[in-house]
Amino acid sequence: MTAGKRARLERIGTDGRYVIVPMDHGITMGAVTGLKDIESTIDGVTRGGADSVLTQRGIAGRVHPNKNDAGFITHLNGSTTIGPDEQDKRVTGTVQDAIRAGADAVSFHINVGSQYEPDQIEDLSELTTEASQYGLPVLAMAYARGPDIDPDNETYNQSVGHAVRLAEELGADVVKTGYTGDAESFQHVVESTSLPVVIAGGSKGTDEETLSMVRGAMDAGASGISMGRSIFQHEEPEQIARAVASVVHDDAAADEALREAGLAVEA
Repeated sequence: MTAGKRARLERIGTDGRYVIVPMDHGITMGAVTGLKDIESTIDGVTRGGADSVLTQRGIAGRVHPNKNDAGFITHLNGSTTIGPDEQDKRVTGTVQDAIRAGADAVSFHINVGSQYEPDQIEDLSELTTEASQYGLPVLAMAYARGPDIDPDNETYNQSVGHAVRLAEELGADVVKTGYTGDAESFQHVVESTSLPVVIAGGSKGTDEETLSMVRGAMDAGASGISMGRSIFQHEEPEQIARAVASVVHDDAAADEALREAGLAVEA
């Protein structure tokens, strides 16, 4: 690993652990709650302890003045919920675009098992090759999604493990994927790659559900989270970011992290 890539990884994480708040949902879902005044949201989550935030390149100018020296990741593909197929992620920028936007790293989404997998494999492979020339880290968002993949099947973690291994084989530096429901099953996912594995948040749940999921992932050997709606759509983004950061960086228990962040532990 080059010195430049190592330095940039340190900007988007802390001591090999990552609290990343993706807010690229504006291209996917529109200006939903938490993203209209994205400046305030970015300020809040980074004050709360987020190591880095992630957006599409077009709003970089709204990110930098408000991120409190946190890292910035530029996402380079996307789709919409109102288009023909949300899984059909298309390229939205280049490594050079990301560098011009002031990115410390780039990210790319791939749906392993979908009909779009072949094209997305090619796109991710080209991206990692290009990014390596600049010492720019790549976060691969590698999900097991497709007609033959059932999250309720007992072998689901095998598919998720395949997805994260694919990300490593294609040259990514950090991999994000979905949580498989418990620490025991997720351990296989973490052991499927030598890359740092961070979990997605998915749909917003209760604070206790969110923190318990983070705790389970960390117990399985994960390196952190890349969690969007559960943080940026929270009524108190700064506080929930602080609670998540406490679990990731301080190994706090879920209920302890909630109390320390000033969030009520739900009965």
